Order: sequence, then structure tokens, then C-alpha cells
Amino acid sequence: MIVLVLLAAGHRAQAQISFGSPDDPPRVAIGGGAFDVIPESHPGSGTTGLVLGEFRFGDKLWILSPFIGAMGTGKGAVYTYVGFGFDVHFPENFILTPSFAGGYFGSGHGIDLGYWWEFRSGAELAYRFSGGRRIGVGFYHISNAGLGNHDPGAEFATFVLTAPF
Repeated sequence: MIVLVLLAAGHRAQAQISFGSPDDPPRVAIGGGAFDVIPESHPGSGTTGLVLGEFRFGDKLWILSPFIGAMGTGKGAVYTYVGFGFDVHFPENFILTPSFAGGYFGSGHGIDLGYWWEFRSGAELAYRFSGGRRIGVGFYHISNAGLGNHDPGAEFATFVLTAPF
């Protein structure tokens, strides 16, 4: 009896979660937040503001959605990147979007991340309104994955508004 109840509950929960957003058009995302939110004792480290913009192409490769973007910080760092993410839909219009990207990083007067090519991984949790607009928060890690002589890495948190293009 317990096994049947657990199977039924698992099937109901699985039916409420879906992957990808095949019906959503391409989207533009703009946001702001804080860079280096977990500062360590590295030269140039310390939390600073950031702004970002992305163009998200929509589901082009099965459930994967490619994107391009650029980010700048209050200390003059610039990060331009390309990557992909995928949407995981939960009940009540919540969407979790894990993503991975890589691109050029210039440190400006901020933290030296050790190499010009950096990888970004993280996720965004958003609420989707009717009409396709989203509002959400994201948390990401940026690192050169050992490509440079040193790899301090940095984390950043964002507040993002997304609208159909």
C-alpha cells in the first residue's frame, strides 16, 4: 500500500514539472546586482555593482536555449559571453534556468580572475507572467577552470527582468 501511494505521489509531482520552453519566443534580459559577493583576500576583491544584458534565442537545440550576453561591474570589469541554458517549469509559473557560458573577461580595476577566458555557471529562478515576461533572481560562479596561473573565482547575484523579443 505504501509503495502504491509513493508511486502515485511521485507520478503527480513528475507531471507538474516540465523541461524546456518550446512555445516561448526569443527573449531579452536586463538586470543588475552585485559582483564578487563572497570576497576573499585577493587584490581587487570586494563586492561591487553590476549590470548585464542578454539575448536568449529560445529553445533551438531540443530543450537547450543558446544565449549571448555582456556584463559590466562598478570596478570596470567587462565580461562578454555565449552559452546555453534550459528551463525547468515548476507549478505556479516558477521557472528554474540552469546555465553555462564562456567568454572574454577583462578585470578593469577589480579582481584579477587569472585568465582572459572565463566560464560562468549558475541558475536563475524566475516567475513567468502571462504574456511571457519574467522577473527573477540569479546566482552564478565565474572561474577560468584552471586555465590561468591562478583561479580565485568569483560569485555574483542578479535581479533580472526578461521580456519576449
